[in-house]
Amino acid sequence: MRIDQILARGGPVFSFEFFPPKTPAGERNLEAALAELVKLEPAFVSVTYGAGGSTREKTIEIVKQISERYGLEAMAHFTCVAATVPELRATLDEMHAAGIDNVLALRGDPPAGQETWTATDGGFEYSRELVEMIASDYPFAIGAACFPETHVHATSPEEDLEHLAEKVEAGVDFLITNLFFDNDAYFAFLKRARGVGIKVPIIPGIMPITGVGQIERMAKKCGASIPPDLARELAARGEDEEAVRDFGVAYATLQCAELLAAGAPGIHFYTLNRSPATRAILSALKLARPWERAVYPGSISSPEATRGEPSAAS
Repeated sequence: MRIDQILARGGPVFSFEFFPPKTPAGERNLEAALAELVKLEPAFVSVTYGAGGSTREKTIEIVKQISERYGLEAMAHFTCVAATVPELRATLDEMHAAGIDNVLALRGDPPAGQETWTATDGGFEYSRELVEMIASDYPFAIGAACFPETHVHATSPEEDLEHLAEKVEAGVDFLITNLFFDNDAYFAFLKRARGVGIKVPIIPGIMPITGVGQIERMAKKCGASIPPDLARELAARGEDEEAVRDFGVAYATLQCAELLAAGAPGIHFYTLNRSPATRAILSALKLARPWERAVYPGSISSPEATRGEPSAAS
């Protein structure tokens, strides 16, 4: 089923992101995470590409397996990296033949060892071009990434938002944000996006904190800030890994609850192929159901609405 159709049904949509493992131990870890998280009945899951498109075939294989083995709606990440247009079309044809209904269209990161983005000869320079091709020639629902705190390679927030609007206009059906730890960044970004006419659902992407060093590296790489109060609490737990994980679960649960109570269309969890933290957070959310206590249910999903103000439909 297309993810835009799932979102249109209303109610919060919960989803998980996984990455293709590189070792037998990693494969076992992914299997264990899937076995646990499938019990939470996610609306869909997504599978990433490796840097430089290095896991293209593995990504498609895992998406097929998840769909066939678990009966889950699975979305493949799909990048322009290291592929000509005919090669991109061949992969899309394979995905369509396999019954995949959704793709997350991305420009992608440069291959390992290459710091700057360079288009492949005979390929695409921008993700907008990829979106245009998919929207014109394939029946997929198309997702794209967005960055509440601005893409690390953008020259300004305004330029970043301009490019995002172009992608959406080209055929994007929904957006998933980069990870963030300050909900105000999401609310402010949402207001700016709606202000330039971006009307598609914008799903918050949340990564539970399970390790201090790991999350600091991820935040730096993605251009996500760690609020001072959060940094202080993490520092206070120092080398106590269990204390960090417990606090990380609590923080993400509160973060998700506020987003859902404000009307976010759902939560996309960056699981890092592990289940305990995500399982604890989503289980608590499903028990508390903060979306049912929203002052203006669904308001921030509306292009007319801003934080704290009812939409025209409220």
